[in-house]
Amino acid sequence: MDEDALRRGVAEFVGAFTLIFIGGGAGIVSGGDIVAVALANGLAIGIMVSNLGHISGGHFNPAITLAFTLARRITARLAVVYWVAQLAGAVAAALLLRALFLHGPTLASVPHVHGVSQGKGLVIEVVLTFFLVWAVWATAVDPRGAFKSIAGLAIGLTITMDVFMGGPVTGAAMNPARALGPQLVENSWGQCWIYYLGPALGAVIAALGYEWLYLRPLRPAPVGPPETGVEEPRPGDTAVS
Repeated sequence: MDEDALRRGVAEFVGAFTLIFIGGGAGIVSGGDIVAVALANGLAIGIMVSNLGHISGGHFNPAITLAFTLARRITARLAVVYWVAQLAGAVAAALLLRALFLHGPTLASVPHVHGVSQGKGLVIEVVLTFFLVWAVWATAVDPRGAFKSIAGLAIGLTITMDVFMGGPVTGAAMNPARALGPQLVENSWGQCWIYYLGPALGAVIAALGYEWLYLRPLRPAPVGPPETGVEEPRPGDTAVS
């Protein structure tokens, strides 16, 4: 692994660790209080994106990395580094939570579907992740976005918004690593497919949709001298498409 990939991977590890330790830990120590959980998750990601976004892009989420890969914004090789780092960070954080709260309700850190069918839970995870990745593309990917001005604020607030709505229903994971780490440590695999498939679908739809609507060139930019026989536009001429 080259040094640059290693540095990026460490940043992704730290970001994913922070999300699971702070977000999952808030669910444990607060008894599942929705305000505490929403703010903890949003602040964790907002701060980590601000701290580490200039190093790795601040994914901290395998679904976001998948979207970047399919949009051809990172290589598949780097994506594998990110996925390994993200999942390792999630598992390490979940293990530490288990060690710290051995006799506590650590299962609170494992997302579950409550009050709706699994199909509806899947749809909720798709929609919530769509909002998150749309915010990522609009602020961090789009060169016209406000990333340099507000860093991770919009992304963190989007997660907070999502948790307020989806937290009581699905846990609002929006992140396969957020689910896998606690699931692995607690050996709790019920409904796990929702938290892998839903975020992946939501992320890909948002990323490719934003790319197609707002970032793809409507036509190739002209390169080189004008073709023979084609008169160059004069000042004041209006282009007609």
